[in-house]
Amino acid sequence: MQVTRTRARLSDGREIVYYDEEPGRVPVPDPRGLPPVEPLCETRRDPLTGDHVTITAHRNTRTFLPPADQCPLCPGGPASEIPDPSYDVVAFENRFPSFDLRTPGVTPAVDGAAIFERGRGAGRCEVVCFTDDHGAAMSALPVHRVRTVIEAWADRTAELSALPEVAQVYVFENRGVEIGVTLHHPHGQIYGYPFVTPRTASMLAAAGRHRASTGGELFADVLAAERAGARVVAAGEHWTAFVPAAARWPVEVHLMPHRHVPDMVALTGAERDELAVLYRDLLRRCDAMYGTPLPYVAGWHQAPVGEGRDLVRLHLELFSVRRAADKIKYLAGSESGMAAWINDVPPEETAARLRDLAGA
Repeated sequence: MQVTRTRARLSDGREIVYYDEEPGRVPVPDPRGLPPVEPLCETRRDPLTGDHVTITAHRNTRTFLPPADQCPLCPGGPASEIPDPSYDVVAFENRFPSFDLRTPGVTPAVDGAAIFERGRGAGRCEVVCFTDDHGAAMSALPVHRVRTVIEAWADRTAELSALPEVAQVYVFENRGVEIGVTLHHPHGQIYGYPFVTPRTASMLAAAGRHRASTGGELFADVLAAERAGARVVAAGEHWTAFVPAAARWPVEVHLMPHRHVPDMVALTGAERDELAVLYRDLLRRCDAMYGTPLPYVAGWHQAPVGEGRDLVRLHLELFSVRRAADKIKYLAGSESGMAAWINDVPPEETAARLRDLAGA
């Protein structure tokens, strides 16, 4: 698929990149005259777990659920981050980033105590708008537009992975006020972390143990077992969607390629083509579960930039907090306090429901 990439700058210096299905774009200058971005991002390591926590005081003032006529992701409006009057897919640096290369240096320890390790939150955060239609959704887009989004995801992954400060790239979409979205316009985000995230670190450790004890690849063996079981939702030549055997959420689906690839950059054209069809189909099934748009997080797990690329396989983890048509799963003491998950819905039941929604 041919997608034309066009770069420009917003008035405060942030980069914006258009991904068009037809060539010929001449970017409109940003008329807002914004002051330069001055992010304050730092990471602190929890000495009890080894996990990084990011502190970003400037994000507390970010835009929160503005009315549609003031949406910063609609094209060309007075509050818009996208100056052009229309677009297909566009990515730009987040105005309220969790990580940023421009963030100032910090002292290496909180309170001067070496046990409280601190570092610059030097990475990159981007917003990716899937369409200029404020009332649309990823599941409602034509397949060719979903395919364009996938091209943008892969291109941004490649660019962020090349930054020396970035250790891992995470592509994700939050949808629904129940999840905590602050903008309704169809969009996702990309984080270029300056560290390997805790969940990926756990996967790396598990995959290393599996290889040492069995000689096999953990993700390949999980996929083979799931494809032989009762929790497959949909499958194609290159991808399989399944509810994992140990699903943590009442609605949770993983989408995994049949061959080992570390990230989106490594996908072939045929794999991207099928992904556009299968991913949209999966989102439509999810929306049909309760007869109302499903609040969800859809996150693409990719291998770290510099380690474990033969151990961690690219895959989607989509989950929702909705456990019934009129009920939300709140993280209670066991999940929030101890990260010990309790799922009220058997994974086999969720898989059967999603399977039955073919063609939704």
